[in-house]
Amino acid sequence: MKNRILLFAFILICTPFFKAQTAKEIIDKNIELSGGLTNWKLLNSVQLQGKVILGIKDEYPIKIYQSRPNLTKTSIFINKKEIPTSGYDGKHGYGMNYATQKLEVYKDYQPESFDNDFIDWESKGFDAHLLGKEKVGNVECYKIELTKNVNKTLYFFDTQNYRLIKEVKKDETLQYADYKKVGNLYFPFKIESFSPKKDEDFVMIFSQIEINKVLPIGSFKFN
Repeated sequence: MKNRILLFAFILICTPFFKAQTAKEIIDKNIELSGGLTNWKLLNSVQLQGKVILGIKDEYPIKIYQSRPNLTKTSIFINKKEIPTSGYDGKHGYGMNYATQKLEVYKDYQPESFDNDFIDWESKGFDAHLLGKEKVGNVECYKIELTKNVNKTLYFFDTQNYRLIKEVKKDETLQYADYKKVGNLYFPFKIESFSPKKDEDFVMIFSQIEINKVLPIGSFKFN
């Protein structure tokens, strides 16, 4: 009887330490350890430079510009010439038509937010659900589903440091690695993309990321 009482007392004392984390707590921890909500909200622009690898052999220098509220442009360099491949200039969403080698405006283009979905996810109307744990390679991750209307995205956060390791969308899977600190924030310097059409897979490896840089007027303009 004495041993049972001691065991019951131990369970009562230790229960708070073994309490299962919620989806909200995991997302909050990711934001906190990657730089903090205030610093993410003070982020106004990002410029990324590096290389993109398409297939096995095709490799190009790449530069990505992003700015609040939703401006973006991606360019590759061929023979040192900058060639825009996609973007949004505030009015037009556009992309490269590789058959004609010209930029074309997308009809009914829906620009993406500068912030990722789990910054202020509740006020954006998302629901978050913890689906348990799952390994991504050798890394054990928390598996969280964000839903809004019929849209669903899965996020996998490292259980040790809460970094985002994998993101699964309807038509694309992204994996993130090689996190480094830029200013007060942590960014992945390697991003891999996988899609149902294997010919659209790519790897981006960044050599430099600059934040809150004043970008020249016209950086995002559709030409």
